[in-house]
Amino acid sequence: MTPDHAAARGRRASERKGDARERAILDTCEALLAEKGYEAMTVGGIAEGAGITRGALYFYFGSKQEVVTALVARTVEHLWERSRVTVQAEDPRLAVAAAMRRTVELWNEHGLVMRAAIDLSLTVPAIGELWSRTADLFMAAITAVLERAGVRTGAGPQDAPAMARALCWMIERTFYHASQQSPQELRVASATCEHIWLTSAGLGG
Repeated sequence: MTPDHAAARGRRASERKGDARERAILDTCEALLAEKGYEAMTVGGIAEGAGITRGALYFYFGSKQEVVTALVARTVEHLWERSRVTVQAEDPRLAVAAAMRRTVELWNEHGLVMRAAIDLSLTVPAIGELWSRTADLFMAAITAVLERAGVRTGAGPQDAPAMARALCWMIERTFYHASQQSPQELRVASATCEHIWLTSAGLGG
């Protein structure tokens, strides 16, 4: 084996080890959010749960806030990737049904992180920016579905972009509250939001 090949293999092994540690840190952070909540969670507790020293954790993240921000970033990436294709279905009814089904799945799996993102979005600029950017993506997707259903494009309150904005924030708050209760309440919330979305698109009834 040449020195270059050995060095490359060493770098790849180091990168894989780093990725595994970062995943462990974020997984532990998500578990501690469920167990203790954001305020009671500490950097030391995250490090201990991830099986590393406090100093090693600081190699990856500078603070508890940075860990939570990275966790939110990972979650919203999953949220968008899992939902992006579903809203592109040509039939608006199928697009809406698929989008709501994916939304239920994500809130069941990561509701704690998503609620934390909403709670912290007003006080932690990085999280606020992440959540706002994600909302913008969903507003654009909802707008496209509404337009395929025949809702006109424009800047008025009855046009697709404004309706999409209202639908996006309605869905967020409805799921936020339902996720604090039970999976059954999430399904009820989904059915209600789906009905409102379809009705707004002129597809209800």
